[in-house]
Amino acid sequence: MTTQTRIRRLVKRPVSKAADEVRTVDYHALARFRYELRRFLAFSETAARKEKLTPQQHQALLSIKGFSHDKPVSVGDLAKLLLIRHHTAVELIDRMTKLGLIARAADPDDRRRILVRLTAKGERRLRKLSRIHFEELSASGEALMDMLQHFRQSGHG
Repeated sequence: MTTQTRIRRLVKRPVSKAADEVRTVDYHALARFRYELRRFLAFSETAARKEKLTPQQHQALLSIKGFSHDKPVSVGDLAKLLLIRHHTAVELIDRMTKLGLIARAADPDDRRRILVRLTAKGERRLRKLSRIHFEELSASGEALMDMLQHFRQSGHG
């Protein structure tokens, strides 16, 4: 039996609701949930690389678009959204600006703050990747929803 086959069998194992198996079920459900999340993240990273972007650049494009509400995002806000340090966000923005994916400008209300927004090129790249991600979520989203429902029903969610 290949490693991949063993993993599939372990992941596909049904989650029992028997009260005396709660500890085992919870560990299995958590492990299965982590596996599905990691699988999606691995898919996402591969998809970004196929589009000649780093996973972090893809995350930055998505964060800028998803959290901007049609207003530019500050460098500090982007650092917080990506869970990175401010100087790391500055370096990322420098690289993405050179690629023509984002544009930066001083905040008109506070010239010390730098705001970033997607360029048309950045929008196109994000749209293409988002379409692929929605297709993947449509295929695997049901498993994640089932697991979340299990956590809610078991009193752990």
